[in-house]
Amino acid sequence: MNGIRLNNLLMLHFLWLIPLLVVFFIYAWRSRDRALKKFIDAGLLNRINISASKGRRKIKIILMLLSLLFIILALMRPAWNVKPQTIHRRGRDLVFVLDVSRSMLADDLVPNRLERAKLAIRDCVERLQGDRIGLVVFAGNSIVKCPLTLDYGFFRMMLNDVSVDSVSRGGTMIGDAIRKALDEAFDDQEKQHKDLILITDGEDQDSFPVDAAKDAADAGIRIIAIGLGDEHNGRRIPVVDAVGRRTFMKYNGKEVWTKLDADTLRKMVNVTPGGKYLNVATGTIDLGDVYFKLIASADKKELESLTVDRYEEKYQIFLVVALVLYIAALLVGDGKKDKG
Repeated sequence: MNGIRLNNLLMLHFLWLIPLLVVFFIYAWRSRDRALKKFIDAGLLNRINISASKGRRKIKIILMLLSLLFIILALMRPAWNVKPQTIHRRGRDLVFVLDVSRSMLADDLVPNRLERAKLAIRDCVERLQGDRIGLVVFAGNSIVKCPLTLDYGFFRMMLNDVSVDSVSRGGTMIGDAIRKALDEAFDDQEKQHKDLILITDGEDQDSFPVDAAKDAADAGIRIIAIGLGDEHNGRRIPVVDAVGRRTFMKYNGKEVWTKLDADTLRKMVNVTPGGKYLNVATGTIDLGDVYFKLIASADKKELESLTVDRYEEKYQIFLVVALVLYIAALLVGDGKKDKG
């Protein structure tokens, strides 16, 4: 036995019940004696055969208190007998490349393309099975918002902070975003077990995205592209001025309309082995389901191996003792004084 660990220290607070109950029983005991003295002359009290045995009542109370004590100890989940255990964590490297350009504010998806994309990523993260994840956001330039990590809480925090203001330069440079992910988000230890999920409306401004996709293929990275937006009619880009009035973005005096460029995204995935294009357009997508079908079922690598000390929980022993004490208290009962 290498020491005892209590796995639920919050249950320590219930130990206050023991002294509180002791005080309660003492008070009840004394109140009972005072009540008897109101009806019986104090000089005759010791000559009357009172129904309950004080000695047995004391034993019963002690047994009940001890039973409660062992129940509280069991709830603390005591553990000992340390045994080393090696944990192997397997998964893939998964980087989300998210378009945060102004066109992602178009509301052909509710509330807009960007918020719908963020919601889909959150749903996907909830269903991950030990994969490392990272986040790259882009518009006219790109930044690594979250490097590859197993800390999903940190990833969610970074994702929540994403907006069209996350990138300083306007525009849409998909090719540069792919290259940023290759250079700074993924590591180059091995050319497999890597996926890049690109979420965008596909409009690109001469950043050579297909060439960037070929570079990803050479690095052993599969691209899963998700196209958002109306592919045929397009949608205007809403903007809100300083006084809260909603208007639409203009260029050279004309309103800007944004359409989904599905052709570019299809060309990109076609040059990567196993690449997949998902045409969401103005519909819905369950990115968690996509993860299970395309990623969770794919080959995985060992991401980390960790040896930890495992303590065997022994709360069952304390529960058995508590039960025995409780049964003993019931068997003792209040008892009767012997007549003499």
